[in-house]
Amino acid sequence: MPPVLNAQSLTKRFGAKTLFEGLSFVVDEGDRIGLIGPNGTGKSTLLAVLAGREDTDSGEVAVRKRARVAYVVQNSEFASGVDVRGVLEASVATSLVAEADREQRVRQMLGRVGFPDESALASSLSGGWRKRLAIAEAVIGEPDVLLLDEPTNHLDLAGIEWLEELLQQETFAVVVVSHDRYFLEAVTNTTVELNRMYASGSFRADGPYSKFLEQREMHLEAAQKAHESLRNQVKTEVEWLRRGPKARTTKSKARIDKANDMIADLVASNARTQKGTAGIDFSATGRQTKRLVEMEGVQCELGGRVVLNNLDLLLTNGVRLGLVGPNGSGKTTLLRLLTGELEQTACTIQRAAMLRIVYFSQLREIDPSITLRRALAPEGDSVVHGGNVVHVATWAARFLFSGEQLNQPLERLSGGERARVLIARLMLQPADVLLLDEPTNDLDIPTLEILEQNLLEYPGALVLVTHDRYMLDRVSTAVLGLNGRGDAERFADYSQWEQWMRSGGEASSPQKIPASTKEPSEAASTSSVTSQKRRLSYMEQREWDGIEAKVHEAEQRLARAERDLNDPAIASDAKRLQAALSEQSAASFALHEVMERWALLAELAG
Repeated sequence: MPPVLNAQSLTKRFGAKTLFEGLSFVVDEGDRIGLIGPNGTGKSTLLAVLAGREDTDSGEVAVRKRARVAYVVQNSEFASGVDVRGVLEASVATSLVAEADREQRVRQMLGRVGFPDESALASSLSGGWRKRLAIAEAVIGEPDVLLLDEPTNHLDLAGIEWLEELLQQETFAVVVVSHDRYFLEAVTNTTVELNRMYASGSFRADGPYSKFLEQREMHLEAAQKAHESLRNQVKTEVEWLRRGPKARTTKSKARIDKANDMIADLVASNARTQKGTAGIDFSATGRQTKRLVEMEGVQCELGGRVVLNNLDLLLTNGVRLGLVGPNGSGKTTLLRLLTGELEQTACTIQRAAMLRIVYFSQLREIDPSITLRRALAPEGDSVVHGGNVVHVATWAARFLFSGEQLNQPLERLSGGERARVLIARLMLQPADVLLLDEPTNDLDIPTLEILEQNLLEYPGALVLVTHDRYMLDRVSTAVLGLNGRGDAERFADYSQWEQWMRSGGEASSPQKIPASTKEPSEAASTSSVTSQKRRLSYMEQREWDGIEAKVHEAEQRLARAERDLNDPAIASDAKRLQAALSEQSAASFALHEVMERWALLAELAG
């Protein structure tokens, strides 16, 4: 049986920028391919090429005879005046489904998706329900391969679980671009990473996402060894060339040609092995006040509906609160109450004097026509970060932008690049309280990992709304779960909120979130559902397997730092002594962090 899709030697350029070159991509029956890679490597473009929506500069895409390809783009839009049922009826009418079976197929799909009102106008649906409808529109036609571009971006946590179940039940092949690591683990059996650090432009590994991580690590280790070997060979050949050999014999000429080829290979290898990571570093104000925001009995009504009812909440320095709930349950409303943008219906909200709150909105309102230069530095050619003046070109480079991009309008940037612009702007505002509403949309996995690490190190109070369950589990010290009926409960992690919702999401009595002044490590264990246990996730299991080595490394680092402090040569040098003290402090903090993580994982591994 030939592949469903067979793309060979694809090359695509936009102006002077090459997205991919000589790329091959094959989709067989039963494939569930997760397509990942840094922003700007052409993942969305490749999907559009496979779907026949975009041409390439060279190469070809072959679709198996009579095979049907369905494609769901990132932003789902529908014509005005068409209702939910109409969208599905129009889609099934163009499919190979027998006419007599189409009505049954529509009814079945409406039930599987769970639309509350099939007569609702498609264009008026929320982002999450529009995404569900777009996926249903693609699936109802019984495609042979389904192409999904960032399908989880507009879905809430319940929507993501619905999509996971849908894909697990269907038999068609799937290619999905996603940065949701739990989602990739649940639905894929192959992972392909587009990345210019690979000689072929991509790396493919069979198995779930966790298996891909293992195989990629082995591949990169082998590539590094080959790179070192090539560098040593080039060094030998360069020394020989410096002696000025004459190309008088065929043997000498061949060696000179081979040496030049090896030098060119090394230059290409060096270019591939250079990695860029976004320099994310959120700034706190250094405020010593512990109690930052306190809510007591807060109630909020919107459009005659109670969104939040009798809510108590205390935010203190070091608290990292994950905020979860179905679409429309009041997550964004609570963030707007915290900022003061929205007034509560009843009771009080107390904020510390001169409190600085920085809010990252999921709406991401920024003029797409302005240049990258003006977006990063609105008032000149430099910005002030951490008390230092930084030139806009240097600031741009920190977020992986080149100097050539500074005069480009934002509308020419990818979704992930625009997300990095917004984070760069956010970082210029020191905050006591950081409110992040879906900050992970469009970010690639390397940037997500950097973002997570910086949120873990942020000393102020953090409230995080995200559908990225891995980030939620890693960053949050506690989870505030909303049920969509005005009620809220506090949990230790996302899985406990999920169990609460499956059991009906009934509020405890009295319905309040206890105000807590405990440290983050204590707050993480404080929950109204303390008796429930959960298993380690696959990422946590990987972390647990290597935690002892991390503890040993942290202990060794601290021991080295303390030896340096006791070195008379360093103690007599003020500059070196200050550096040694900083290192000792950092090493001590790192050991404390890894020991706390070890204790938590040990408890979960139980």
